[in-house]
Amino acid sequence: MTVLIRTGPPKKENETSDWRPEEVVRAIGGILNPADLIEPPQLPVSKLTKVPVRTLSVEAVMDLASEILWPEVGHEQPVEIDEFDAHRAQEYSLLAMLLSRSPDAATLKRIAKLRGDASPLGLAHLALAQAAGNASAERIAREYFTLFIGVGRGELLPYGSYYLTGFLNERPLARLREDLRAHGIERAEGQVEPEDHAVTLCEIMAGMARGQFPTTGRIQQGFFEKHLASWIGRFFVDLERAAAAEFYRQVGTLGRLFLETETEAFRLPTRTEARNREET
Repeated sequence: MTVLIRTGPPKKENETSDWRPEEVVRAIGGILNPADLIEPPQLPVSKLTKVPVRTLSVEAVMDLASEILWPEVGHEQPVEIDEFDAHRAQEYSLLAMLLSRSPDAATLKRIAKLRGDASPLGLAHLALAQAAGNASAERIAREYFTLFIGVGRGELLPYGSYYLTGFLNERPLARLREDLRAHGIERAEGQVEPEDHAVTLCEIMAGMARGQFPTTGRIQQGFFEKHLASWIGRFFVDLERAAAAEFYRQVGTLGRLFLETETEAFRLPTRTEARNREET
């Protein structure tokens, strides 16, 4: 699953985020400290400023995920992002990694070390860690095949068009492609996988959150509400309830809870809006 990201200029130093992370953390009951979960995926500044087009693909996510789950590897931070956006990018990247292919034994060992807190999302991390510690890579690979590939088709079809219309490659995909072009995101030549796959959308949201291409909180909110909010939560619920799901039941729970926090976060006023209210 591959898309091309046409990156724009990095954020200016005096540019502020629309997010109010302290309000978001209160709203969701205390999100897991990202340092306890995963390191933020970091790309060299030169790749953002000197290369106008870069590939963001499932393979790229797996490479980033290796860095995420091996925190001793250090890299430059491409742009300054606030703590909550770093949390969001980490969660989206983790979900994209787990949905893109079954984790190998080394990755499972890393996932088994995840820590959480008493919040619903923190408990979901702990449950995922326990599931990773109790399962073999071979068994999870069979589970992944049954869920997402299958003989003919898997138990689940994680595409926006399918969830919204009952068919693949319908109008929701066309609307998504229009918006992706507006953001400078294009499907790579020769890539046949539709862009409305859950993995691709999680990759795109992670890229927006970490500042890989210019965006604002409101732009992210519009993209999320238009292309994810209407269906991806149902997909994660279906993943929780799928007959073949054991390890991936915990992935479904994590995805569902995280998407609920995203929905709540986007409803909070931005810093600018809060400041205007205080002044009036």
